[in-house]
Amino acid sequence: MRKSVFRAPLLAASFGILAFAQAGSSPSKVGIIHIQNAIIQTRDGQKAAADIDAKFAPKRREVEQKQSEIQALETQYRTGVNTMSEEAKAKLARDIELKRKLLQRQTDDAQAELDQEQQRILQELGQKMMVVIDKYAADRGYALILDVSVPQNPVLYASNTIDITRDIVDLYDKGSGLPAPAAPAAAPSKPATPPAKKQ
Repeated sequence: MRKSVFRAPLLAASFGILAFAQAGSSPSKVGIIHIQNAIIQTRDGQKAAADIDAKFAPKRREVEQKQSEIQALETQYRTGVNTMSEEAKAKLARDIELKRKLLQRQTDDAQAELDQEQQRILQELGQKMMVVIDKYAADRGYALILDVSVPQNPVLYASNTIDITRDIVDLYDKGSGLPAPAAPAAAPSKPATPPAKKQ
């Protein structure tokens, strides 16, 4: 079981966040951040890492102990391969293979549990971090903040004043030669119902 608490693939999956500012002025600055390092370096991140290490330490020790047992059996097999009976060698080989499979299953289960715990904590800390980034960017006039730790989707913050989507759509439509769609015709108003004739 790996000892690292925060790993890049997990974080990359956790931060595909795009936030738009509501600032009235036109911000112009661009900033970068390494969100993985930022989260890990916060006090909350350091405490979370320590808590996870403490929680999974018994399982890690158990895995390490079973690895040592398997290594001891493998050494026993290698040193006794010329002196043991075929039956004893076969039994020892089966024992080693069974212990390996059990250890692999236990390691996979522990890793899955660790990943789930990391994901929960990262979601919680990530939401708190995004609130800070949004406020920081809006207060200091940033138009864009890029996360250099997530190249697949690096935008963490973008001011709505730099969104050129509508401009590009309009420019495209001008060059397409197609007329703008006609506005929907207003429904004709119903004539007033004439009063009923008196008999």
